[in-house]
Amino acid sequence: MEEEYIYVGKIVNTHGIKGELRLLSDFKYKERVFLANRKIYIGEEHIEEVVASHRHHKIFEMITLKGYNNINQVLKYLNQNVYVKRNDLGLTSKEYLDQDLIDLNIIFNNQEVGKVLAIKETGSNHKVIEALINNRKTLIPYHQNFIKKIDLNNHLIELELIEGMIS
Repeated sequence: MEEEYIYVGKIVNTHGIKGELRLLSDFKYKERVFLANRKIYIGEEHIEEVVASHRHHKIFEMITLKGYNNINQVLKYLNQNVYVKRNDLGLTSKEYLDQDLIDLNIIFNNQEVGKVLAIKETGSNHKVIEALINNRKTLIPYHQNFIKKIDLNNHLIELELIEGMIS
């Protein structure tokens, strides 16, 4: 089976002259990714690198990579996406990633009303569930107040919606 790469963030800049990288990441389990000696994969080619150090600064995850100690060595990674292998995350049976919700059947008021099409970023760290409900695309805030239950085994997501949110 081919290894699944999970997007965890994007390298947006460097910091200082010693090869530290600035990442933007809203990944749910980033505390499992940005650890010393953790393998990460950069760019579309999934170039394997190893995290040497990590710290959080303002809105950024700041990392250095093993074997790199100069800004000129890491410039090649600017604007590249960062991935981790799904198996390296150590997810439990109760944990899930955003992409695991795609194609789940939506239950509302004990009735199946639609299907999850996508999880979309709306900016400023907000996400929405794009759903097909009653043959119409609908956006639902991706927030714990609206998600009653997620059951990956039975391919279901139960939502608690506000009256009039779907028609």
